[in-house]
Amino acid sequence: MTPSLAGPVCWNVTRARSLDLYTRFAVWPRVGETRAVIPDIRYVRRDGISIAYQVFGEGPDLLFIPGFVSNLEYQWHFEPTARFFDRLGSFCRVIDVDRRGTGLSDRLSPEDLPPLEVLVEDLIAVMDAVGSERAAVGGFLDGCAQATMFAGMYPERTSALLLYGASACGTYTPDYPWAWTSERWEAFLDEMLNGWGTEEYMSDLIRWSAPSLAESEELTRQTIAYWRLASDTRAAVTIERLYAQTDIRQILPAIHVPTLLLHRVDDLTEPVEGARYVAERIAGAKLVELPGADYAPWAGDQERLLEEIEEFVTGTRRGPDPDRVLATVMFTDIVGSTERAADLGDRRWRELLASHHERVRAELRRFRGTVIDTAGDGFFATFEGPARAVQCAGAIIAAVAPLGLRLRVGVHTGEVELMDRGLGGIGVHIGARVAALARPGEVLVSSTVKDLTAGSGLAFEDRGTHELKGVPDGWRLYAVPQDHRLNMAL
Repeated sequence: MTPSLAGPVCWNVTRARSLDLYTRFAVWPRVGETRAVIPDIRYVRRDGISIAYQVFGEGPDLLFIPGFVSNLEYQWHFEPTARFFDRLGSFCRVIDVDRRGTGLSDRLSPEDLPPLEVLVEDLIAVMDAVGSERAAVGGFLDGCAQATMFAGMYPERTSALLLYGASACGTYTPDYPWAWTSERWEAFLDEMLNGWGTEEYMSDLIRWSAPSLAESEELTRQTIAYWRLASDTRAAVTIERLYAQTDIRQILPAIHVPTLLLHRVDDLTEPVEGARYVAERIAGAKLVELPGADYAPWAGDQERLLEEIEEFVTGTRRGPDPDRVLATVMFTDIVGSTERAADLGDRRWRELLASHHERVRAELRRFRGTVIDTAGDGFFATFEGPARAVQCAGAIIAAVAPLGLRLRVGVHTGEVELMDRGLGGIGVHIGARVAALARPGEVLVSSTVKDLTAGSGLAFEDRGTHELKGVPDGWRLYAVPQDHRLNMAL
């Protein structure tokens, strides 16, 4: 059952007195000790998965997407994170989430890599549960990809986008050379699989990602305890594998909300060049480069970081363009429809077309697609996320096959313009061109769709680079193998 929350969760003491009370009760508690104030922990359920969240503080809403792993309860027993979140709650109402797989939320297995759209929908469910219509969305570390996609898909619910430790692509490519190679990723994941939770491995991880904490034996011990409670081995490896597969480069130009990027210039984990790349490709984005080498936002100099966040979240900035949004579009077309209509005659063709429309609409309802247009014998529909659109496309082809019909289907995720009579813009144009290039009985997708469905279990075959009429540059396209589509349709 989805919990309801009429307003912000109340702290047990007045916010203005909280830091004073923390100081008076004792030194920061160790594992197992009880803090004076821990915000209430609640849950929403999606697809059988429980997502843990808490709300604290006062001010404008900030949806906080932690990077890597977190634990909503222990973060109030760990001095660096408790201090960080207490300061954050002093100027905004923080909606804090343990992403699925970590902390108090349900765990993941190595075979369960949820695509970004699923993680974004988890966040929407939490916002709905706490009655937040619009919030600044803060992504930290690998949470930046979720935050960016959230802002692109739901600009009307995003007052601003805040990214700390951002990158655009998880794995090395010639035009994104700062990411790790596939070989380095595999070595890292193998080490994590065999070492997570051990003192030796975790200590090395701290020296590398939060070097300021490694200077203290006590903070090192507490950090190890925090990460152990935040994730088991399987979930940690799964989350890192998903991060390695994530690529949001092509959706960056579709972001039209005020955006601030923060990055420590000597970060050993995520080079600052990645943040510069992201900032250059989001219109109007501001990048603030901070001194330090700590990857974790709550390690090192918190105050400068939090000052920048406070000014950004509480200041007055321009709002999003409500007429431009990131969307996944799907186009279908019946192969040889003119010849088939001539063979059957008008009446029988209309009957066949009616059966086709009925089956297509049934699959669109099943996968939560929205019909925009049904001009001629094809459909133009939109989806909340690309993985669902690709699955629906395969199901549609299977559904109409018994009618003796073969379809071409194209799927693309990009920026579209909201118009009085539907959707327009370059994203729609690209989707239509992709569909036109599909072979009979084929689902063809843009590289953006392939990149954004990492972790979904979808398989693709490279169809090479194509020129799309009226669209600049070449576009790499991918097909969903027929046997894979059949498995999806079952």
